Amino acid sequence: MTFPAPLQNDSIKIMLLGSGELGKEVAIEAQRLGIEVVAVDKYKNAPAHLVPNRSYAIDMQDEAAVLGLIEKEQPTYILPEVEAISISALFEAEKRGFHVIPNAEAVNKTMNRKNIRVFAAEELGLTTSKYEFVTTLEGLESAAERIGFPCVIKPVMSSSGHGQSIARTPEDIANSWEIAKEARGDASELIVEEFIPFDYEITLLTVRNETGTVFCDPIGHRQEDGDFVLSWQPMAMTPEALDKARTIAKAVTDGLGGRGIFGVEFFVKGDEVYFSELSPRPHDTGMVTLITQSQSEFALHVRAVLGLPLEFTTYGNGACGAYKAKNESTSPTLDIPNDAFTATSFVRIFGKPESHIGRRMAVSLVLDEDVERAKKRATAIVERISDS
Repeated sequence: MTFPAPLQNDSIKIMLLGSGELGKEVAIEAQRLGIEVVAVDKYKNAPAHLVPNRSYAIDMQDEAAVLGLIEKEQPTYILPEVEAISISALFEAEKRGFHVIPNAEAVNKTMNRKNIRVFAAEELGLTTSKYEFVTTLEGLESAAERIGFPCVIKPVMSSSGHGQSIARTPEDIANSWEIAKEARGDASELIVEEFIPFDYEITLLTVRNETGTVFCDPIGHRQEDGDFVLSWQPMAMTPEALDKARTIAKAVTDGLGGRGIFGVEFFVKGDEVYFSELSPRPHDTGMVTLITQSQSEFALHVRAVLGLPLEFTTYGNGACGAYKAKNESTSPTLDIPNDAFTATSFVRIFGKPESHIGRRMAVSLVLDEDVERAKKRATAIVERISDS
């Protein structure tokens, strides 16, 4: 793929399609370089709406609405930050000469678990768990029997673990079918995956542009209900497993093309590495890089978009704990202990306008010489936060 040369800062405009906590950090990094930022989401006062030059609330699955806003703003780069976007609008924007990050086809392949799994397993030949796609309860029951129990059931399009479940017996299938309807995206088709008895799972942040490809240290994470609650960096891996993960990550990101950061997820068992999923944008588990790296995943994403060098240094071991709301509120406030802010720890509050039980509202970030101690400290800070 040919990359256009970076423009002068005063003529660059970035449009974020998706303005959550990850988009907010991207907007901040772009603003630090004097870049004009337009933040778009489906609701007003989303986190990234707090920092850009302009913000909009539209139906991002409405092709005409998305294209109309693109034509109005004439962005240099369009950065999709969520899955639920009109992909036809992105393809049409490219036809009209706009630069989608990493590119419309890569977004198309990765916004849907079916597309990326078929691409990785069948086109690139990467090692994945066994899987089938289904559209009916009867099909789900049959596929689960063929895959075997336990099995993982997910909507082909969702975010933050919504709609995901594990069926451990045939009696769990009906409940998994109902849980899938909670997806933030498209629950009309499900993927049934073999459950890999992995030792751990990682996110390997992979950054690419015409200057090359670089990898951040692997990030370990713990999930509950498909959504991360704790991440840490680095995750200890054998040299063989890390080399395999990097090889696979480069193969799949080279196959997708374009520039930017990719969050590539793997299951690891011993020295064996299984490709799981990929996001062509900053990853929620990667928020730990806000404290562990001289250039966070968000800064690296912006650098990659602009065609800038991707070098960075690491500060040490760190952990990130996710705080999820315990109350419903239309004007939420968080009570955070003062001692969460030290020379080696702090809290990032997202500024979401409403809280719902289980909604991620903030993260704790800790740097420590010992990664296990960092994990304990990050968890302890989260446990002492409350909301109202």
